[in-house]
Amino acid sequence: SYQRFASCYHRFYRLQPELTRSIYDQFVAQLQASIKEEIQEVKKEGNLEELFNSLDKIVEEAKDWKEPAWRPSGIPEEDIRSAVVPYLLKHKSYLQKVLKEKEEENRKLAESVLAGRDQIAKLQQLIDTRRQAWQAISKEQRELIMTFKEPQ
Repeated sequence: SYQRFASCYHRFYRLQPELTRSIYDQFVAQLQASIKEEIQEVKKEGNLEELFNSLDKIVEEAKDWKEPAWRPSGIPEEDIRSAVVPYLLKHKSYLQKVLKEKEEENRKLAESVLAGRDQIAKLQQLIDTRRQAWQAISKEQRELIMTFKEPQ
């Protein structure tokens, strides 16, 4: 309203009330034009005029129907169940499928990890065996060298 506009700019309103009214009128006119333009653009983009005409046609045809139209029961939970339950069951099925795929993927990865651990254990055993063999050879060489160095 103009009173709210004037209260927001009360200092300016006190100095020049006529100019404040003029600014308010221009602002409202531009805002209305902008809103109308936006509405026309939305109608054009969404093909709303044709859809509204189609809706009017359906309403007119429905006036001649003898059978009563479907009406909600008044209990929102029951009214929405017929639409939501099939969607939720479909989504549940999809999630179960994804879960099975992920479980299978995890099983394969676990097998791979266990195989890698076995391979590491075998390599560790091979390293230990070769280290022991090397230490034995090294010990024999030292003993052999010591026997040659002993005075005779």
